[in-house]
Amino acid sequence: MTSIISFRDATKVFPGRGRGQDVRAVDGVTLDVRAGEIFGVIGYSGAGKSTLVRLINALERVTSGDVVVDGVPLASLGEARLRPVRAGIGMIFQQFNLLASRTVAGNVAYPLEVAGWSRARRAARVAELLDFVGIGEKAGAYPSTLSGGQKQRVGIARALATEPRILLADEATSALDPETTQDVLALLQRVNRELGITVVVITHEMDVVRSICHRVAVMEHGQVVEVGDAYQVFSAPGHEVTRRFVETALRDRPSSAVLARLRKRHAGRIVTVGVDEVAGSSAVLTRVLREHGVDGTVVYGGITEVAERPYGSLTVELVGGGGAVEGAVAALRAVTSVADHGTAAHPAPDAGPVTPPGKETKR
Repeated sequence: MTSIISFRDATKVFPGRGRGQDVRAVDGVTLDVRAGEIFGVIGYSGAGKSTLVRLINALERVTSGDVVVDGVPLASLGEARLRPVRAGIGMIFQQFNLLASRTVAGNVAYPLEVAGWSRARRAARVAELLDFVGIGEKAGAYPSTLSGGQKQRVGIARALATEPRILLADEATSALDPETTQDVLALLQRVNRELGITVVVITHEMDVVRSICHRVAVMEHGQVVEVGDAYQVFSAPGHEVTRRFVETALRDRPSSAVLARLRKRHAGRIVTVGVDEVAGSSAVLTRVLREHGVDGTVVYGGITEVAERPYGSLTVELVGGGGAVEGAVAALRAVTSVADHGTAAHPAPDAGPVTPPGKETKR
């Protein structure tokens, strides 16, 4: 798949104020975004992700290196030559940035007016877009009367007005409640799937990446510390900051405190078994326990979807005679990831995160 956005050792340095030190907001990033994908950029506050996305439409210019958008290197372009590049890039924002004095239709029409579209052509395009985002009945309303989700739908319609090939979403769901967030994310998936638009999502929420992204880059201190398929990044995070993000999104592994409570209630062997479409599944767990004559009770965990594929873990109490439990644990380890927490009488040390066989978490 061809790249539509390429960062080539891109660096952005903001001069320090007074005697303050310069800030390297983006530090030597080399990264490709493929045409037609939903690409996530995640990082904590100050990681440089918002600066990175502003390099794509040259709202910020690189200090060194380059950014290539749709085959066009941006570093050496003047403002006049940047305009057609920017016309192919839409952007939506956390705080919506709607014009309070214009109606919903007027907000969506604004970039078309700037682009010189005729009145009739503008009206047809605005009606089409408002229907697409699901707020056609709000065409005459003003932003102050809309909910947060409706405002963001207007923002998306406005960003799509000039038929861009790229859509940038900078923390676009951070100001929304969870239910509305899922509605907006589903709309971004439609934009990608039905219109073929490449979507770059900037976020500090791993749930957003889990829900819609095909690939993800993790940033820290201006650098990309990990990049890969969203499912692989979730199932085997290779950097400490990524692991922290994954834990906030999944919440399926018991903490030390939870394990202590589980041991008080369950005297059997407690293990956490990874569940994914490649290394294991709940069906495998059931089969192995049956074959070894072991009773298993799920006491913690959860299975969710990452990039529309199942992923998670189940923490199970195992009870069986003789060496049956040992045999079942060994059989499970042969096909999926297992963290052995021991028993109430003989607790094992904290096993840490569940990691698929052959993949180690870097610390």
